[in-house]
Amino acid sequence: MNFASDNAYGAHPAVVRALAECNDGAMMGYGDDPVTARAEAALRDLLQAPDAVIRFVATGTAANALVCAQLCPAGGRIYCHEDAHIETSECGAPEFFTHGGKLVTLPGEGGKIAPHVLADALRIGAGGGLNGGRNAMVSITNATEWGTVYSIDDVAALAETAHRAGLPLHMDGARFANAVAALEGSAADLTWRAGVDVLCLGGTKNGAMAAEAVVFFDPALAEGFDYRRKQSGHVFSKQRFLSAQMLALAEDGLWLDLARHANGLAARLAEGVLEAGGSLLVPVQSNAVFATIPAAAHGRAQEAGAIYHLWPDKSAEGLDPVPIRLVTSWNTPHADIERFLAALAGQQT
Repeated sequence: MNFASDNAYGAHPAVVRALAECNDGAMMGYGDDPVTARAEAALRDLLQAPDAVIRFVATGTAANALVCAQLCPAGGRIYCHEDAHIETSECGAPEFFTHGGKLVTLPGEGGKIAPHVLADALRIGAGGGLNGGRNAMVSITNATEWGTVYSIDDVAALAETAHRAGLPLHMDGARFANAVAALEGSAADLTWRAGVDVLCLGGTKNGAMAAEAVVFFDPALAEGFDYRRKQSGHVFSKQRFLSAQMLALAEDGLWLDLARHANGLAARLAEGVLEAGGSLLVPVQSNAVFATIPAAAHGRAQEAGAIYHLWPDKSAEGLDPVPIRLVTSWNTPHADIERFLAALAGQQT
């Protein structure tokens, strides 16, 4: 019963098949191959963005950090939520690759930045002068690190605020599929139509083995990015193996089917947590459940072998109720969910 993360489970069979298929025969390296061309075209179609520049990397950290480096000059200020992955979980990679970019973190309920909070911070930052550095970009995560989802209107409001200040908007979409699956609207509606300039579209947490896509909706913003990606070690010699994964997810809407399935499993988890006497910390909108459960229920779940993270960190051990994070994946077994919920409720299975 592993609810630690959606990266705990393996690659979808379609991805594995795609890797096996592109393993046969010889192809040119470094992305000059038909698989990469097809994958880029498939994502342009998925995003309804025929002019987008798309490049593949192996990790979300690389995708985010390289985009920050592309959009933020040395000494620039990158505005993000205080719980953003680029702030809490990337080992200073954005600062490293920007050669001194400064992350400016903002508060917000449920992992979301409010437009007026961003506007105030941008105004203050713009008045900092030489000593404070210059405003450079805004980064949001969708679905957020709290599992909540920015709506299309939410994204548009933040984009308008950023653009009014002359700044580009980056979206960390490690769980972008889960966000799209949670909303009425298309991937295009939630990105470039709402004002997103660059998207990091995640595959790894949604059934890939290790693959992410960097999408520049304005080709001018991608100028020189290929050199930056090469310098960082993320131009793969056998690039087709990254591309094949994203192609498999994009074909026939598989990426959204998997995300919808994971979201549905999280909704079932949330329902069972409440039935067992727990409480939700935020609404469940994607594939993550943030909740508190009675200490006794936590103990029973641990004894039953359930794996999950305490929230926000291990210091929560010993609290009653216990704050936890549960994440579902495309391949989380239904039986594991029911066994976990039975343990929470103190029922025999």
